[in-house]
Amino acid sequence: MNEQHYLTPLFEPRSVAIIGASEREFSLGKILIRNMLEAGFKGKLFAVNPKYESVLGVPCYKSVEDIPQRLDLAVITTKADRVPAIVDACGRAGTKSVVVLPSGFSDNGPRGKMLEKNTVENARRHRIRLLGPNCLGVLRPELGLNASFADGGAIKGSIGLISQSGALCSAILDWARPNNVGFSSVVSLGTSVDVDFGEVLEYMVSDSRTESIFLYVEGIKDARRFVSALRAAARVKPVLLIKVGRHPAGSHAALLHSGAMVGEDAVFDAALRRAGVIRLYNLGQLFAAANALFSHFRPRGNHLAVITNGGGPGVMAADRAADLRIPMAKLTDATVAKLNEILPANWSHTNPVDIIGDADPERYGKTMEIVLADENVEGVLTILCPQAMTRPTEVAQKIIEIERNADKPVFTCWMGEEQVREGRKLFEAAGIPTFRTTEPAVELFGHISAYYRNQKLLVQTPASLSSDLNPPSVESARLVIETALSERRKNLNEMESKALLAAFRIPIAQTVVARSATEAMVLAEELGLPVAMKIDSPSITHKADTGGVRLNLRGLAAVRSAYQEILEEVKKKRPDAIINGVAIEPMIIKPYGRELMVGAFRDPVFGPVITFGEGGAHIEIQADRAVALPPLNNYLVQDLIKSTRVATLLGEYRNMPPINMESLEFVLLRISEMVCELPWIREMDINPLIVDENGAVAVDARITVDNIAPTADRYDHMAIHPYPSHLITKISMPEGEILVRPIKPEDAELEIEFVRKLSPETKYLRFMNTMRELPPAMVARLTQIDYDREMAFLAIIEEDGVEVEIGVARYAVNPDGESCEFAIVVAEDWQHRGLARRLMGVLIETARDRGLHSMNGLFLSNNDRMLKFVQSLGFVLHNDPEDNTVKHGILTLQG
Repeated sequence: MNEQHYLTPLFEPRSVAIIGASEREFSLGKILIRNMLEAGFKGKLFAVNPKYESVLGVPCYKSVEDIPQRLDLAVITTKADRVPAIVDACGRAGTKSVVVLPSGFSDNGPRGKMLEKNTVENARRHRIRLLGPNCLGVLRPELGLNASFADGGAIKGSIGLISQSGALCSAILDWARPNNVGFSSVVSLGTSVDVDFGEVLEYMVSDSRTESIFLYVEGIKDARRFVSALRAAARVKPVLLIKVGRHPAGSHAALLHSGAMVGEDAVFDAALRRAGVIRLYNLGQLFAAANALFSHFRPRGNHLAVITNGGGPGVMAADRAADLRIPMAKLTDATVAKLNEILPANWSHTNPVDIIGDADPERYGKTMEIVLADENVEGVLTILCPQAMTRPTEVAQKIIEIERNADKPVFTCWMGEEQVREGRKLFEAAGIPTFRTTEPAVELFGHISAYYRNQKLLVQTPASLSSDLNPPSVESARLVIETALSERRKNLNEMESKALLAAFRIPIAQTVVARSATEAMVLAEELGLPVAMKIDSPSITHKADTGGVRLNLRGLAAVRSAYQEILEEVKKKRPDAIINGVAIEPMIIKPYGRELMVGAFRDPVFGPVITFGEGGAHIEIQADRAVALPPLNNYLVQDLIKSTRVATLLGEYRNMPPINMESLEFVLLRISEMVCELPWIREMDINPLIVDENGAVAVDARITVDNIAPTADRYDHMAIHPYPSHLITKISMPEGEILVRPIKPEDAELEIEFVRKLSPETKYLRFMNTMRELPPAMVARLTQIDYDREMAFLAIIEEDGVEVEIGVARYAVNPDGESCEFAIVVAEDWQHRGLARRLMGVLIETARDRGLHSMNGLFLSNNDRMLKFVQSLGFVLHNDPEDNTVKHGILTLQG
């Protein structure tokens, strides 16, 4: 159904009032009225100020309540202390949305915080949606809407820009106009007391005018909603993002400006990659990417070829590609043979393709055609250095001619200034990205092509728990944590930490604790020499730093001495430490073992994060660490491992055999399960995890836990909701058992085939049109769902060993977080058999368990069968006051 988005009054208003409108020069009120008039607003425009009867020819009223119609949007330009009362008046007048431009709220001490609190309370009481405060405003060029104080407005285009910085919006708009880059929307969020990134992203996903989305982020308030909206957007449109505060000083400044939390930058980066988003690092990259997207620059992969008439620039491009982990395409033998026929004998014979300094337009053109045809090449950077025999403008014309028919991205670097100026202008006119130096050219290719790599990460929807034959004992792990917390301990000792690992089937080095030298000798003999000994103390995190570790003890006398030495040295260095005894475990000797680190911690913004890298004693110095957001599956685990430097040491090298990679992947998958199922875990380190050709073993482990309050959703602590495999069920029908399970991205073909077979009437009743095929964007939206905000259950049967979809029921949570909209459709052959009722039963029960208060539906008034069906389920029907062709139904879920 093509229902209006709930933020439509804010972003597509038909009536706007500027409150505080003025004719005083340089006043905010005058700038807003002027901008709206110059933009050619297509709706009704009103001014509000008791001092005027009109402002710049626009009718002016004493109060918003005097305007003779309800407003979609009011823009407040007055001082902060008047804003709460104005918002209240807007509510009484029936205004649907408000933009608050001025600062002076939470950024201005206790009084400002109180003003902000009152403003938000008034808005919520009247169900007004609020953008700001302390923002630039909002622009919708196609509608002639410039409800901002940006100077000059924006060109109509397809880029949606969302920014926490109004100043940055102004700078981008100022750059965009002369560069002919256009926008579908420009939204300045300010301090986001109500409308935030997540909701604006959701609107832009549904907006057909927006083809790509740019974000400038200083901090995030609701990580789950932010990641969820990013993932929804990136499924159907390229999303590019600049995030400041990558270092502590910047993070502090961002917090002061936006009031939102920043979190650790590496975690933010992992969240973006998992969400399928392209991350940029400066405005130069943003402008280059804007130009490329505006020119419909669409890479197919990240294997780059470079054509150059100078060896040095080619090497510079290859070096930057290596920095960014962009692989240089390996030319096929056939390509090299063809190039040998047309190039001088001293050409480079490899990629970068150096076609020598005397290259003319003809040589450039033939080389370009041959390289573009190579199946290993997924993008071509062409470099030109102006030399005495070079004809830069003619070469540019040749490249443009070839690019018109190319099915791979082409971009250029015409180095220099005077001789290449005309060529650059030709490229810009033709929509081909062009640069003055090689590095930003390669960066652009890397950033845009990262979109395609990250899309593979985006569609991964791992379950929280694997379905193997040896499932973890979640209950026993919880008992260990509950026992520690009941004793008011947050640091688990080594035996407890390893008990948690063992509960999740991670191989451990068995550990026992001795409380005397004699007991140490007895236990060492039972375990078998040699042994390792470590201090057992809840007060000490890094045991070796306090002298609390002895390794490779081969005799009982050495064990007795080590016991005394450990106690004496630790008491000397940490006299305050609580000491339980000395832990003893077999000395793990693996001649070909690699010492690795696997861990987890709770990020203040994004929740649980999994870490992996090189382990051992010098972990802080080596700083080889990659991070990923759970839940993980094999694909995501492999991506995490490949992101570290130590990955190159895990295969065969020197005299060492490759490690058992499956055992390492198994451990990482089990750690993912632990942080999904045990929200109490605050921090976890397995260091070292020793992995060799035979397997993996956790030698040392440290886990810290916290008390947490129970929530309606068992995965509330996570930024990305796992695939809810616990909701898979079977229902018995007279025809046999039918599998009912949540939808997955891999179900795209199932869903396409299901809709294809529906009758025109059923399609119309479900989608309000009779489309023959689901468009790709809709397929993505229907199958790649966020289980936190929506749910879709498929009814599946098997025919000749192949899964066939026979029905689907889904709900989507409304912005209020308390109600949801539902839809259901059943294949013709399965109608009138009770399947719809059974599917709705599963859907309603899931919504109820999630704590939702009501379920809503919108039905065609002439769909008698559906109306009777929902009434039999308990829905109460109401007529739509504005449209007599539809009816609304509400089912109360709680109480």
